[in-house]
Parts: sequence; C-alpha cells; structure tokens
Amino acid sequence: MFKVKRVVTGLNGKGQSTVAIDGPAKNTLEVPGWPGAYISELWTTNEMPVNNNIPGDLGDRPIQHDPVDCGSIFRVVEIPPEKSLDQKIDIDSAFQSIGSANVPEATDRTKHASMHFTNSIDYLVVISGEMYMLMEDGEVLLRQGDCIVQKGTKHAWLNKGDVPCILAAVLVDAIPVKSVEPHSGE
Repeated sequence: MFKVKRVVTGLNGKGQSTVAIDGPAKNTLEVPGWPGAYISELWTTNEMPVNNNIPGDLGDRPIQHDPVDCGSIFRVVEIPPEKSLDQKIDIDSAFQSIGSANVPEATDRTKHASMHFTNSIDYLVVISGEMYMLMEDGEVLLRQGDCIVQKGTKHAWLNKGDVPCILAAVLVDAIPVKSVEPHSGE
C-alpha cells in the first residue's frame, strides 16, 4: 500500500498560519471485493464556497465514492495490476463499501467490471505506475505525470502493468453529464 503524507494548514491561537496536521493519512480503506485497491481520504468539504473555518480533521469520515451536494473530496487511489489478482473483482462489494449509488450496470460490465459514472467532475494526476482509462468508445494509456479531467462520463480503470498505479484525485460535485454536442478535442 502506497503511504501518503498529509499536510494541512490552519491558524494557531494567535491567528497566525501554521501547520495543523503533518503526518501519514489516517483514513485509508482497502476496498472490499478489490484486493490491492486502496483509497486514502485526505480531505472533504460539504459546501460551496468552502468554509475554511470549520475545525477538525475533515478527512476523517467514512469514505464514500461521490462528494455530497456542493462538496468535494481529495484522495489518493491505488489501482493494483489486474493480472496479480487471484480472483475476479467483486464490484458490487467494492461499490457498496464506498456508498456509491452509481454501481456499474450489467451492460457496462461487459467492457470492465468497474465501468461506472460519477456525479462529479474529477481532476486526477498519475503519481506513479500506469494504467488505461477505458471509455465506452476507446481507451487511453495514462503514465506518471499525466493529468485527467473526468467529466462524469462512464469510465473504468484497468492496470495491465506489473506495479500498482497511484492516482491523486480531486472530486467536485457536478451536474450529471447529459447528451450534448460531441467535443472535438480541439
């Protein structure tokens, strides 16, 4: 499991900026049904605009797949190589364990067990390793340093390599994607 150091700033008793948290991420879940997959929750918010005056550790709450209405999530995700799995992914257990209502439909599972959508816009950076982001129409290989803007469309993560792929992700509540004019990529 990838170890994440988390640094969170705040104010001291004199109203001066200080480091409020400096240490390993405490809220880490090995995803049930997906051996070797981990989520380390670093911070969450429940409102927009964000209220930076809320005290406490906002990363210390039950891990959930999607942000709450007007909320956000900052996390690190570890995706294991699929060829190292001794069994198939139990995606129902995995999605249930993180409270997701966006469980992959049977027709989507034909592409990959984890093909799903989110009610968020997600900004991701590959920290290490590599993997494929599978889409309904195509796929793209992602390597260290690559950045993804995932606009709530159906997708799955497939690690065909020999080492885990580590992603940093920020999920922000969003209006679900609808049928729109195609984006040409220009």
